[in-house]
Amino acid sequence: MNVTNGVTHRRWLRQCNPGLSACISARIGEGWIRDATELKQLEAFVDDPTFLEELRAVKQWNKARLAVKVQEVLGVHIDSQSLFDVQIKRLHEYKRQLLNVLHILALYLRLRDGVDTNPVPRTFVFSAKAAPSYSAAKHIIKLIHSVARMLEADPRVRDSLRVVFLPNYNVSLAEVI
Repeated sequence: MNVTNGVTHRRWLRQCNPGLSACISARIGEGWIRDATELKQLEAFVDDPTFLEELRAVKQWNKARLAVKVQEVLGVHIDSQSLFDVQIKRLHEYKRQLLNVLHILALYLRLRDGVDTNPVPRTFVFSAKAAPSYSAAKHIIKLIHSVARMLEADPRVRDSLRVVFLPNYNVSLAEVI
């Protein structure tokens, strides 16, 4: 059995997501902060419409907060009502960032060619670190930026498909993402 000191849920849930933390604590108390196994008590609320609506509101608030961060950092507006697809952390060929970009290109072609006539608006958010000498990673980052510019320039898809790459990935940025 693997035992953690709790830093994961304390940092990535309590500290980074205070709205969700408050929602959880209002239902099960604050014991989960020290003992993550207490989060299992949330199963009792899986069909509670009030709880589910609070979760949706927290999620939407967090998406709006990320949209503000993207606007601050990149000067780009993203729709916080769109479906967010987020891929962050270390950039490697095997971590699927390249595969995700190819997926975005496939979505673009379906939209451009009229195959997908009623798309769910999507925003793809990337951020990563890569070793300075890792040329393949640099090429993937360049491709992500190129695809973002191409989508932004095409009025047929601009409102349905967005790509952003937040630079200078670090823990503070990850907390917002």
